[in-house]
Amino acid sequence: MKNNRLFVLKPIALLLSTGFLLLGCQPADETKTQASIAKTAPNMATNIDIWPKLDIAVKQDDAIETKVNTLLGTMTLEQKIAQMIQPEIRDITVEDMRKYGFGSYLNGGGAFPNNNKHATAQDWIALADALYQASIDDSLDGSTIPTMWGTDAVHGHNNVIGATLFPHNIGLGAANNPALIEKIAEVTATEVMVTGIDWVFAPTVAVVRDDRWGRTYEGYSEDPAIVREYAKAIVNGLQGHAKGDFLSDKRVISTVKHFIGDGGTQGGDDQGDNIADEQTLFDIHAQGYVGGLSAGAQSVMASFNSWHGKKNHGNEYLLTQVLKNKMGFDGFVVGDWNGHGQVAGCSNESCPQAINAGLDIFMVPTTAWKPLLENTIAQVKSGQIAQSRVDDAVRRILRVKFRAGLFDKPSPAKRMYSGKTELIGSAAHREIAKQAVRESLVLLKNNQQLLPLNPKQHILLAGDGADNIGKQSGGWTISWQGTGNTNEDFPGGSSIYDGFKQQIEQAGGRLELSVSGDYHTRPDVAVVVFGEEPYAEGNGDLDNLEYQRGLKSDLALLKRLKVAGIPVVSVFISGRPMWVNAELNASDAFVAAWLLGSEGDAVADVLLQSAQGEIQHDFKGKLSFSWPNDAMQTAVNQGDGQTPLLPFGFGLRYGDKSTLANDLNEKSQHTANQIQELVLFERAVKAPWRMSLVDQQGMTAVASSIEQNSALKIKSIDVDIQEDARLVQFNGTQAGALEINDNFPFDLRGLDEASSALVMTVKVPAAVASPVALSMRCENQCDVAIEISQALNNIVGNEWHDVSVDLACFKQQGATMDKIYAPFMFKASQAMAFEFKRIAVVPNLGSQATISCH
Repeated sequence: MKNNRLFVLKPIALLLSTGFLLLGCQPADETKTQASIAKTAPNMATNIDIWPKLDIAVKQDDAIETKVNTLLGTMTLEQKIAQMIQPEIRDITVEDMRKYGFGSYLNGGGAFPNNNKHATAQDWIALADALYQASIDDSLDGSTIPTMWGTDAVHGHNNVIGATLFPHNIGLGAANNPALIEKIAEVTATEVMVTGIDWVFAPTVAVVRDDRWGRTYEGYSEDPAIVREYAKAIVNGLQGHAKGDFLSDKRVISTVKHFIGDGGTQGGDDQGDNIADEQTLFDIHAQGYVGGLSAGAQSVMASFNSWHGKKNHGNEYLLTQVLKNKMGFDGFVVGDWNGHGQVAGCSNESCPQAINAGLDIFMVPTTAWKPLLENTIAQVKSGQIAQSRVDDAVRRILRVKFRAGLFDKPSPAKRMYSGKTELIGSAAHREIAKQAVRESLVLLKNNQQLLPLNPKQHILLAGDGADNIGKQSGGWTISWQGTGNTNEDFPGGSSIYDGFKQQIEQAGGRLELSVSGDYHTRPDVAVVVFGEEPYAEGNGDLDNLEYQRGLKSDLALLKRLKVAGIPVVSVFISGRPMWVNAELNASDAFVAAWLLGSEGDAVADVLLQSAQGEIQHDFKGKLSFSWPNDAMQTAVNQGDGQTPLLPFGFGLRYGDKSTLANDLNEKSQHTANQIQELVLFERAVKAPWRMSLVDQQGMTAVASSIEQNSALKIKSIDVDIQEDARLVQFNGTQAGALEINDNFPFDLRGLDEASSALVMTVKVPAAVASPVALSMRCENQCDVAIEISQALNNIVGNEWHDVSVDLACFKQQGATMDKIYAPFMFKASQAMAFEFKRIAVVPNLGSQATISCH
């Protein structure tokens, strides 16, 4: 990728110091561009006999049950409800824990001790110990029940700087090695315990049916048999075997999630509706629970999704009748991030329906925990929630705490692994991660046996993923979405470049690193590393599987090298199979690398020969997901009668004949359709775009949930789901801007010809003073600004509104629509605030826009 940073900063600083170029168009009547349509399937008859009684390896112990019942009999209602409340570390203090005695707490993705991304292991331990000591301090709440800390360690201890990060689940599924998976889980448990944490929210056992779902990479496979075996292996690795060191000082509590059917929602819609019949729900989506619960998993997380229109957090049939009564699960059910608030008739602050349905612990981040606690106590007293249901929930929580030895273990700072920081990212742990990388790679194409490469050659390593540990690791990496990270955030880790450099230099070859693909001397072969930008749940949802729709910069690089007659090896980083026919055609060899984690150097072990010309490691990975034949071939799974480009289980080894044609169809059903809207922000900024703050000193990347410069501040907020909107506050001391941009120009001519408008869904709490403008930044330092203060003042209040500007307005002011570097800039020089939750360029709206220039 070209570095345009210096080119960008000067004109922006100059613009902000000299004022705005404004276009005096009058706001038109507001027109809504988005409609929220609730889609639910009709209720269906249920059949409890479909569900088996599981042979669960962990049996109830009479001595533990006696302890549970004895303690339960001494507890007040307030103490019981406190056990059922799980707040987040950003929203409670040590004094809150001392006063209320929460049964558990969590750190969400991107939450750190002291709000410090680079918090040390000692910082994590200190917080764990302080909250633990407060929980057993009975001076205020009368309780000495130890609390427990839950964390999303989903591919290693991924919130902690320096931890060993393994390939995401989709890559592990391609390896199809349950014994390796158990080792990975054991390493994860060890590194988690170094920081004083008791409980891991893993494994995810979703069986993904539609790869447009943004959590596809959290699924091991489309094959429920693989998911079942992996669930068992992960639970055994985290908790220990039931007849071994089960929940010993070396183990953590595991969570099988998300119950149930999250991988089968319509259209791959995150938190959407699964309308599978009950037999399919069991045969496909329940197999991970068969494996994980049979191994003795002690907690289950309820899912955000619905089943036939009913939210799972409030589904008594699934949570109680199926999971607890029929399948025999005797641990506890924890909610997901304010998931109870999505149940019909509920809010984040009140939901008796979820408790009555069988939820045992509310996961309640934000300050909603306090009213939820108070309301739940009142609802028990009023009879809305039965005392027996509360006792059942608390009995389950205490049972797990006794099984885990939390009443007998020392405080977190004094446990076996606590503070042994040499274990975090240790060489032994990283070697297991390197094995996982090697075994997860899948070879899709290898014309003329181009791979493995002779390391004595002159090799060009290109693409923006070549030396980018954050990109190769994907979402749920330090931050929730995996964004905002640099290689310096991964001490001890390695990029793909690191491995190539070491081996090629040792063999006497020559390696040239060039993100853009430019080179000084013609190389013998080019290895291009490219793929999806990091994302997590919600933000990764797609409407089709075409890679780099519209902005085909990676394809252009491949074609440029191919035209030059240089053999091309593509290494594709992604969280799912994607429609990459054009990229496959432009490649002589193509490797699906998935999301590797922190040990990118292991890729070279497979792609390069030894210095003696021998294969170091052959490809072992096989597709655990069918590879689509078209961008619109969703869903596609084995046995569904469709013909994918590459079937489930496909994967070449060295010496195998390459079977893919070199002239695959490059015209997708999607690309033949009408112009699609360009979404810039929805829950998060969309790849390849990034978000920046601008002041007179220059540009600051938005790399965390809170970012600021001398002119403005931006903060992530919750509206419908976790961190799906942003609050922007200009302080008025100088002109500033919020910008969505990329180093490559984007061609907006098609959208311009489709009479499109730039639309932002905003809430404006108070009147604003001019000048406030929307702008686009384009080639040759063009910068046009459309005054919108009047449009904003027309919608002041607590409601969400769409404010839109006709693209023709920008074009009339000189914007070169084929070379747009920043399609969205919001500028202000006076103090003001607004919230936004969606920004997009929407076709066929120009003449109806709030500000129209047709």
